[in-house]
Amino acid sequence: MPPSPADDSTIDLDALAPDAIDRLDQGVIGLDAAGAVVAFSEGASVLSGFAREAVLGRDYFRDVMPGANVPNFRGRFLAGARRGALDERFDYVFGRVPQPLRARIHMRHGTMAGGPPVTWLTIDPLESLGAGLSREAVLAAIGRRVRAEPVDASLCEREPIHIPGSIQPNAVMLAADAGSLRVLAYSANVDEIVEPTEPPLAGRPLAEILPAGFVETVRSRLANETLDDGRSVRARLNLPGRDATYYAVAHAHAGRLIVELEREPDSAADFATASQVDTELAVGRLRQAETLADAARIAALEIRALTGFEAVLVYRFDVDWNGEAVAEDKTRDWSRSLLGLRFPASDIPAQARALYTKAKSRFVIDRDSVPVGLVSAAGAGNGPIDLTFAQHRTLSPIHLEYQRNLGVNGSMSISIMVEGQLWGLMIGHHRRPHYVTPETRSAATVLTDAFAMRVEEIESRRLWAERQAHLDVEGRLVRRLTRSDDFVAALTDGGTTLLDLFSATGAGIVSAGQVTLIGRTPPADLVTAIAGWLRTQIPTGEYSYSSSSFTAAYPDAAPHREIASGLLATFVDQSRENLLLWFRPEVPSTVTWGGDPRKPVLAGSGPVAVLPRRSFERWVEERTGFAALWAEWQIQLAGSLAEAVEGVVLRQRRKIDELTGLLVEKERLLEQKDLLTREIDHRVKNSLQIVSAFLQMQRRQIADGEARQAFADTSARVMSVARVHDSLYQAERVDEVDLGQTIENLCNDLAELAGEGHAVDLTAEPGLMVPYRKAVALSLIATELVTNAFKYAANPTGGGRVEVSVSASGPGEVQLRVCDDGAGLPDDWADAKARGKGSGLGMKLIRAMLDQINAKLHVANNPGACFTITA
Repeated sequence: MPPSPADDSTIDLDALAPDAIDRLDQGVIGLDAAGAVVAFSEGASVLSGFAREAVLGRDYFRDVMPGANVPNFRGRFLAGARRGALDERFDYVFGRVPQPLRARIHMRHGTMAGGPPVTWLTIDPLESLGAGLSREAVLAAIGRRVRAEPVDASLCEREPIHIPGSIQPNAVMLAADAGSLRVLAYSANVDEIVEPTEPPLAGRPLAEILPAGFVETVRSRLANETLDDGRSVRARLNLPGRDATYYAVAHAHAGRLIVELEREPDSAADFATASQVDTELAVGRLRQAETLADAARIAALEIRALTGFEAVLVYRFDVDWNGEAVAEDKTRDWSRSLLGLRFPASDIPAQARALYTKAKSRFVIDRDSVPVGLVSAAGAGNGPIDLTFAQHRTLSPIHLEYQRNLGVNGSMSISIMVEGQLWGLMIGHHRRPHYVTPETRSAATVLTDAFAMRVEEIESRRLWAERQAHLDVEGRLVRRLTRSDDFVAALTDGGTTLLDLFSATGAGIVSAGQVTLIGRTPPADLVTAIAGWLRTQIPTGEYSYSSSSFTAAYPDAAPHREIASGLLATFVDQSRENLLLWFRPEVPSTVTWGGDPRKPVLAGSGPVAVLPRRSFERWVEERTGFAALWAEWQIQLAGSLAEAVEGVVLRQRRKIDELTGLLVEKERLLEQKDLLTREIDHRVKNSLQIVSAFLQMQRRQIADGEARQAFADTSARVMSVARVHDSLYQAERVDEVDLGQTIENLCNDLAELAGEGHAVDLTAEPGLMVPYRKAVALSLIATELVTNAFKYAANPTGGGRVEVSVSASGPGEVQLRVCDDGAGLPDDWADAKARGKGSGLGMKLIRAMLDQINAKLHVANNPGACFTITA
């Protein structure tokens, strides 16, 4: 049994001299109003392992015990300072003292022997704790390691990281049966939210522990099957007998309802919290990025600014799941840069990547914190609780050791999902423990999703441009094929040839035993041998082959690796007598790894089979025999060309007219330009509509009126951009939008959002086409003006009518006019200080859009407010 804490209620620390405090059994620490250490007893030195001289004058929460910089510890200190009164007792587990220690903390205000005011921390040790069996096993294996040797990295992939059996100590967890909502398991620190009672907590209905309204919401979501696959209920709860507010997140998985609760800061000012405006402005800056590199750089900078991590990386996976830090933002005193370094796939093994695909974010406050185990009820069964979607599940001890070797304590990982696939991770690093508020964690996740959408948009447009150029070339080749009975000459002679496809430097055709070559290629006899080899390598029923390291797969071509390290080949027909080939040259490269990739993990001992590598020093690999990768669409396009060639071959053989079929094929190829563009805009529109729906859902869950309005305004702005993309998707042209139709659809949406009694009278000149960039800006301006008219110019009954007109205004110019039937603007409306309005985010957005398209704004009362924009 752990010892009972000493009763310090009779000890008057204010009256004791320093030497008397040193003789106390407890550890005693005195903090000034800023949290700096002004007293540190001998007992505190023994418990912490710190000498008094080393800590006096230093910030206790930042320098001495940074793991305590959380709402449950420093939050109490700050709340007491605001109240001017503090006398609280609570249990706390220190993870960074000589060994983990659970202690009873008594925090109270006082004075130092009649001198200056002080906050006393009395620390009564309750029990020494192990680091956990897994962690102790890792440490023991490290101590026994005698050499660093490669081992089977797949051992890491078999670690059951989704069922760790414990959570991080900043949260409390309840696990209930998803059908009966009776408690099956709970974290060992559950006393933080409930008093010990009889009967035991396990087996009791969840409604006896948590507020009834929250439980009913959970029950309803379970009945509607909208609480699985990572979806959750989030709420702020006030629990009986507890002064603090708790942030609760509930989700269902594998037949269990998991509820996680963490103490919220007493005040938003106690711990830096990202605001909605911060997030919106960051998203806006991200959308201005034109290249992938710029988007990654901006994302790293903005997320570090939001979260306060000392370093943030954008980590991208390649086709083999090796990772590369493609962007980095860090503090100046962080000497180790990871930018440009690559990391082997074993650093983030397969089961971890699978978990990142399901659960998008993971934050760790303190690498050295002691995990809190889960306690199961007697009838809960022997199966472990699956914590796949739990936000506070503990990490693998092997991964924690990896972080230690990297010099990282607090950390963050957020999945970057592009087209449903794990593209990479947004990674945050901190050298000390680092707490991030729930609101900021959500903001970082939203911003990461915005980055993923921007990546998808940039990559889609780049892909469209590349494919369009190749489709144009292929179209010219197909047209030549339709006019020729000699497909070899049609593809290798003239101004457009096979060499104009796929950035190849050599190409060839093997037909009826004859070899025709253009550009830089291996000799004809070797190409003949390659054709024979391909006939044995490509499975029956398949036609194509591609390799970016061809000379490694076919050593006979090794002497020609400088010109033939890459090969794309496709047979024209089932007989495999006709073959199209493209060659790419070797691209010698230097790859800089973060450590030797041949030693991704090290041999362990005892129960620990593997250990993470310890070195992340730059390790340079000179790569030869590799060409640029062939894209999947290039392989498909080669197959499409081979199908067109097959038509000519059949015509040569049977002398029948195949021109009609080839013309249809040609038209299909030429139409892919518009189809690709429309698909891009369709995807962007769908993504924006999802964001708008998410904001509306969040708005309905918020009680504060101003916050609800802010969410509604943001949703309207997102919706306006979505309408432009919808118009692009429906338009005949891909670079212009029918402005009248777009504004009409947008106004209908805004009137519906505003509710009954609000209407928009629209006059729009038909067929008024404007460039996409101008349409986006005018749509956002119209959104702000119509929304403001509904809010500020409504009649006493709450309704309002707005007139909107769209018309041409001279060569290349359009005019947008928005007028309401309200009382009009006051004479001093432009003076933001006098009126208190007009300088918010909406007007800033309008001014930014006006500047972006070089438009003019005229404002008048007629008699209601009337805004005229000429662009």
